[in-house]
Amino acid sequence: MKVHRENQESNLILLHRMLLDGSFRTSEYDTFKVYEPKEREVFRLPYFPDRIVHHAIMNILEPVFVSTFAADSYSCIKGKGIHAAQRAVMKALKDVPGTKYCLKMDVKKFYPSIDHEILKTLLRKKIKDTRLLSLLDEIIDSTPGIPIGNYLSQYFANFYLTYFDHWVKEVLRVKHYFRYADDMVILADNKPYLHRLLSEISTYMNDRLKLQVKSNYQVFPVESRSIDFLGYRFYHSHTLLRKSIKKSFARKIAKGASKQVLASYMGWAIHCNSNHLIKKLTNDRAKIQ
Repeated sequence: MKVHRENQESNLILLHRMLLDGSFRTSEYDTFKVYEPKEREVFRLPYFPDRIVHHAIMNILEPVFVSTFAADSYSCIKGKGIHAAQRAVMKALKDVPGTKYCLKMDVKKFYPSIDHEILKTLLRKKIKDTRLLSLLDEIIDSTPGIPIGNYLSQYFANFYLTYFDHWVKEVLRVKHYFRYADDMVILADNKPYLHRLLSEISTYMNDRLKLQVKSNYQVFPVESRSIDFLGYRFYHSHTLLRKSIKKSFARKIAKGASKQVLASYMGWAIHCNSNHLIKKLTNDRAKIQ
């Protein structure tokens, strides 16, 4: 960014010319690995010209994407996110007879498995500007799958599943359905129904999206197991922090982490039944100090 600012005016004139004449090409990616919450390869592009282009595209396309997203999808949507999804799950669980059982699943290697031609076809359902489509095609084809780390990738990924969301709600008529990225939860009153849904969903994903439901899917009773989703464990009567987050929170306190670091954990904790946990960890911090 610093290098760009030194030549900002001339860079933007050059970028404007590249976009007008169609000569813009995605720069070479820098890749690195992250290991939390799991090992993933992250792709990074330079600020100029790529990230400027991506942000400019999203200034136009974000409302177009958001207009297609189903009400039960919660990732990368302003005003929604993890805590909106959490509230929706908690509200659904008030219907105890209708939410006795849970189907929990996700997609195998979701981002790397997104098919470029299918994504382009889906984009053409909503976008008709040929110059913009050509630019999007170039960005999509710049690397296999959809690269984790690109600003556009989270929107591409969410959009890739949006017609699937509508099919689940409007064709299968599933009442309690929640999706955050590729993590999905469906609640119902019986297990056979959920197993039938799993079969239909697997077929749809394989045939229409060239995706596979990960083999570690689960169908289980909510009351005895709880739903591990969004960093929380959901019961009919209460909601707790996921054990791994609780342990990480305790470790940060034990190591004397800063208030800024601990604030993010408090943000998780205050949205669930964690008064006892907060009191205990706060006392532990006071003892350390």
